[in-house]
Amino acid sequence: MKTNPLSLPKSLESIIVTVLRMAIGWHFLYEGIAKLVLGTWSSQSYLANTTGALSSFYHWLAASPAIGLIDWLNIVGLILIGLALFLGCFTRVASIAGALLLLLYYFAYPPFGLSLLTSTGEGHLYIVNYQLFEAFALALLACRTDTGFGVGPWLASLLKNRAPSPEAQGSRREAIKHLAAIPALGLISWGAYANNRRYGIDVMSGATIQLNRQDLPDLKGTLPKGKIGQHELSRLILGGNLIGGWSHGRDLLYTDQLFKAYNTERKVYETLMLSEAAGINAINIGFPSNELLRKYKKATGSKIKVITQIAADVKDESTLFDNLYSAIDFGVDIIQIQGNWVDWMTRDNHIDRIGRLLSKIREEGFTAGLGAHTIDALIACQEAGIIPDYYMKTMHHDRYWSAHPRENRIPFEQDGPTSLDHNKYHNNIFCPYPDRTVEFVSKSPVPVMGFKVLAAGAIHPSDGIYWAFENGADFVCVGMFDFQIVEDVNICIDVLQELKETGARSRSWL
Repeated sequence: MKTNPLSLPKSLESIIVTVLRMAIGWHFLYEGIAKLVLGTWSSQSYLANTTGALSSFYHWLAASPAIGLIDWLNIVGLILIGLALFLGCFTRVASIAGALLLLLYYFAYPPFGLSLLTSTGEGHLYIVNYQLFEAFALALLACRTDTGFGVGPWLASLLKNRAPSPEAQGSRREAIKHLAAIPALGLISWGAYANNRRYGIDVMSGATIQLNRQDLPDLKGTLPKGKIGQHELSRLILGGNLIGGWSHGRDLLYTDQLFKAYNTERKVYETLMLSEAAGINAINIGFPSNELLRKYKKATGSKIKVITQIAADVKDESTLFDNLYSAIDFGVDIIQIQGNWVDWMTRDNHIDRIGRLLSKIREEGFTAGLGAHTIDALIACQEAGIIPDYYMKTMHHDRYWSAHPRENRIPFEQDGPTSLDHNKYHNNIFCPYPDRTVEFVSKSPVPVMGFKVLAAGAIHPSDGIYWAFENGADFVCVGMFDFQIVEDVNICIDVLQELKETGARSRSWL
């Protein structure tokens, strides 16, 4: 019987199958370990936002009280399938399980209906993506009798409590081939560990992201800058609430989860890169977002200025500076006491702790900011002689539908319970006394950063940004989705130019 002259030598075929099996196995294993090490990973947002014919099934899983078990099974499945494929043991079972798991991923976000001009993060796809390709490859492996070199024969012998048969053992050269997966796994694992220690991320999740720059040619000019301490900052600063998932959605209960589902890590990176390309060089974040910003800066080499908000535990004197020291460890640029905490410490007669914390920030060599929602807090600090390097104050007017009547507003209500009475506070207003705020800002001896200038989406950017700058803000901090950045930068440029030409702003720039 003649052999096909185009067929591969048996040994070369085994090597190719082995490399294919190990490559897919490493993909599974690394995904599983990454999710395990992250600690806070959950599939809930992934499942809740699925599309396609099976979306109701995935949505049911997302809403299940057993979502923690689902996450655990996903992680364990990825790790066990990955190990089995990489090492070449229980290959048929691992191949079938891996193919089924990949198909579950595939039908969660099937690549159907995209045009030739539409690109996902993986490229231009229609029907076929890497998940489907790997599933077919695993199905092929499950059907083969020769699944390449691996530790399977030795493991089978150990389970039977006897030495490997001569057929399983083969020559010493064959034994080395079968055991080669073990040192290969150690070498690749060490490389991944070393990369993580250096960058804190998988390389593919950071520096290789390509920014969609299609809106950048629409920029009207260069975004003006100002200074706070030694830091030169763009007049428009990116707010971190949309990244952190704090939507202030009033009585819309789903918006926090919606923001988190949209702002995946990749989307956050794209948003930050677009912001910097548009001239925004600073972001003001809540403390939980520090890890993500540190990761982003390591991944991209970004020079974006990170202004972080810190808390101060007023119940335990010994932990007053803990948040501050953690922020320093994250490598932030500017530190401010979060507005909620300034309000609370003022309300509860702990102004002395505000002063001590502010002094400690400066002692550590950082520009020190003081935030607040209720203007009474900043007035009280000023009267106590506590003057920061800059104020961060909510600054918006109250000419919008959901603002409750002024006569019903109470100092510090932003930090208390919400009311079901439409005429009282319900996460709907953040600068309760605009006139008093404007008066305070007009006399401020230090720069003022206005935030919540759009009242969490109730005021149009052209209106809110203009009002804040006109009434004395030196910088405005605005939460923006990626698709809003260029438009808001242009609005800021136009507003600043108009104020310069008309002289409508009475306060000098600080």
